[in-house]
Amino acid sequence: MLGSHSAEPKLFFPGLAGFYATVSDLWYPMLRITAGATLFMHGWAKLHSGAAPVIGSMVKAGLTPPTAFAYFTIFLETVGAICIVLGLFTRLFAAAIAIEMAIICFVVMMPAGYYRMEATLIWGILFFAIALRGGGPYSLDRAIGKEL
Repeated sequence: MLGSHSAEPKLFFPGLAGFYATVSDLWYPMLRITAGATLFMHGWAKLHSGAAPVIGSMVKAGLTPPTAFAYFTIFLETVGAICIVLGLFTRLFAAAIAIEMAIICFVVMMPAGYYRMEATLIWGILFFAIALRGGGPYSLDRAIGKEL
């Protein structure tokens, strides 16, 4: 019966067991850093193009007040993304970014259909998972011994 065994599956190449044991705790920092760095590139582009195009996007989406939404988005996608990469105030920023992604997904993109919102939905779920997990190993949250 599928799922009735509690034991770990056997490795096809048992010689890799030591390698897997050594690197098994790296999966989470890799996801956290990749998600933060990828989001930062979006924020960096917004920062360098200035607030006006972002404000215009907020107006077009019907988000009010558009200026506040624009500056908060730029802040989250730059400072927040860097903090996610570093694992600093991870839960706070990841939760805020997950909310941002939910707004983009369900308010802005949903009217255009599922395939338009799919990527934003996946990113939102990833940041929500990061918010639930926190900084994890290899984070500044762990180094200072405190999380929000």
